[in-house]
Formats: sequence, structure tokens, C-alpha cells
Amino acid sequence: MEHKKAGCPGRKKYLSGKRILPRPISKDTSIVDVIDSMDAYNGGRLRAACHLLRDKYSQEDVTVGLSLAGALTPAGLGPSTIIPLMNHGFVDWLTATGANMYHDMHFALNLPMFRGSHNVDDADLRDKGVTRIYDILFDYEDVLMETDRRLREILVRPEFQKEMGTREFYYHLGKILSEYEKKNKLGEVSVLAAAYRNGIPVFTSSPGDSTIGMNVAGLELLAEASGLQDLFKLKINPSIDVNDSTAIILNAKNYEKGKTGVILIGGGSPKNFMLQTEPQIQEVLMIPEVGQDYDINITDARPDTGGLSGAPPSEAASWGKIDPTKLDETVTAYLDVTAAFPLMVAYTIKTTKPKKQKRLYDRGQELREKLIKSYLENNKEVEKLRKLIKKLSA
Repeated sequence: MEHKKAGCPGRKKYLSGKRILPRPISKDTSIVDVIDSMDAYNGGRLRAACHLLRDKYSQEDVTVGLSLAGALTPAGLGPSTIIPLMNHGFVDWLTATGANMYHDMHFALNLPMFRGSHNVDDADLRDKGVTRIYDILFDYEDVLMETDRRLREILVRPEFQKEMGTREFYYHLGKILSEYEKKNKLGEVSVLAAAYRNGIPVFTSSPGDSTIGMNVAGLELLAEASGLQDLFKLKINPSIDVNDSTAIILNAKNYEKGKTGVILIGGGSPKNFMLQTEPQIQEVLMIPEVGQDYDINITDARPDTGGLSGAPPSEAASWGKIDPTKLDETVTAYLDVTAAFPLMVAYTIKTTKPKKQKRLYDRGQELREKLIKSYLENNKEVEKLRKLIKKLSA
């Protein structure tokens, strides 16, 4: 069927993008030039993510959350990528697997990990006392077991003897790791140490699912067997984290009248924990809200299997996690995060000015009080729920 331009008034809308005619790459081409010239497919999505960071996430009134899934800290992304982004002011709060935070400790403790190969005999590695994460190799006794030994010595310190969420737990751990960094003169190598210095709250939604949680459980078991429960009192309470993370989003949107954005590196539990703050506000606490303003997903998971790791922002909008009117300011790039994330951070640091640190950890109690105030003012079921709780003591 032949179309005439005059008869197609909507034609220009589809042909309004930049013409695909990039300049040749040369020895003078910068990382910014390379990314700006990525015209299509997942290269185009990476470009769109970088532009969203440059144009929207760079604004001072945008509170940015970063989620990390997959073995990123063992691969060195802490010193190379995550810490520079934190120091640049583009991370206001962070959620990660406990495994990422455990392996982050190796760097502050100066316990080395090495480039290797995935084409190795794992039975022989076990026999030789070497542990493998794909093509990362490290000594079982001198790195893994030594980290555990030092972690246990840390966990029995007085500041840890109470019930707390991972937000407070990581603050105390980050302070200690910051001291180790200085002692070992390695520069800034620990994500938790950088979070401590910058006042960035860090969360792990499933704290028992890592070697950190395993060591907490081991000490708790020892205390129980030895009758020392009154001395070792550390308890990780995930409910504290649910409310503290939710308070960050509520404050940014409802009290400071700003915007929120998320950078979701990988998927899994960290992604869900970061996004569930909006359903917690809307569905559970019944406080009026509409969802995150900006969303960047970098994942290699497919959406059609039904898993959250590959779920796009449009699906999240149906849950109230993403503002459905802002879907044109979301990006999903199906890429290996170890390649895409460093490129994004390099682009961001090259094209934006550093943002002022919001230091949300320091404001924890203030934000929690605002959350409680909004909950009591907006939730019509508060009295009903109070009566249900009181029945427990009847």
C-alpha cells in the first residue's frame, strides 16, 4: 500500500529521532562520545540510561537508591565503580545481598583475590584450598576463613550487642572497615567504609542468606549452648529495615516534595526490597503515593519467565512501584552488569557535577518519626489494628 506524506499526519513523530550516522571511533574518541553514538538495541538502552543519569538523576532534589545483586564486590566493582558513584553523590541509599557486603570486607582487610579462569578443575581447587567465583580465585584459609575469624571478633564488640536492622549493623561494620582501610593504606576500597563516611544507609533484605548472617547465627548458637545469651545480644530484625527504607522514600516525595530514582544493578531480592518501599507506603501503610519517578534496570534476566530480575518498569507500575505516568523516564538494558555499570559510572562522572551528600543515615530517627506521623494520619484502619494487637494480651 502506497502512503503519501500529506495523508500521514503522525508520520514525523516516528521519524523525529536523531539520524543514525555516527562518527568513526578514533584514538581521540572519549567514553562519552562512544556511548552517545550507541544508536540501537541494548547499546541504545545503555545510552538512554546514561542520559537519564545525566539529565534527571543529577538534580539535587532527586533521592537515588542503588541496588546490587550478583557477585559484584568480588569482581572489584566496589573500588572501580560503586565507591566513585557514591563519592559523586549519586547514591543516597543502597541495598545489596549480604554476600556482596561480606566479600567487600576482603578489600578493607587487605585479603587478596585474583584474576583466574573458569576453565579449571574444581575438585583440584578444593584439594589445593582455593575457592572460585567463576573466574575469580582466592585462598580458602587465608581469605575466606580469615575474614570469618575477624568478622567474629568484630561481632562480639559492645556496639553490636542489641537488636538492630542491617542499616545500623552495616554502619558499625563500615566504621570498623574504614579504620582498616586507613591502617592498610589501600585507599578507598570498601563499599561499607565509603557508606559510613558518606552517611549512606545500607540494607540487606535477607541478612541470614550470607556468610555474615551465618556467623551471626553461629555466635548465637554458641551463646545459647554456653548460657551466654545475656552477653551476646545481637539480633538482626528485618522489619526495622522495611520501615527505615520506606521512610527514605516517603520523606523524599511527601515531605521534601522531591523526586526519587532507582538504579537496579541485577535483580533478585535487592531489587525487590528497593522497589517495595512504594507498595509499603501505598498498600500497607495506606499513605497516598504514586511510585518512583525514575528507574534504570541493568539485567541479563529475561522477563518472560515471570521472575522479578527480568521484570521491566512497566510491570512494576502495575504494583505501584513506578509512577505509571513516568514510564518514558525509565530504561531497561539487557546487558552484563560488569560491563555496563562501569561504563555508566564513567559517563556520569564525566558529564555531571558532584551532588551534595544527603547523609540520610544521620537523619534516620527524623525520617522514622515522619513515617509514623503519616501512617497514623492516613491509615483509617489504625484503631482496628490496635484492637487486634491488644487482643494478644487478653
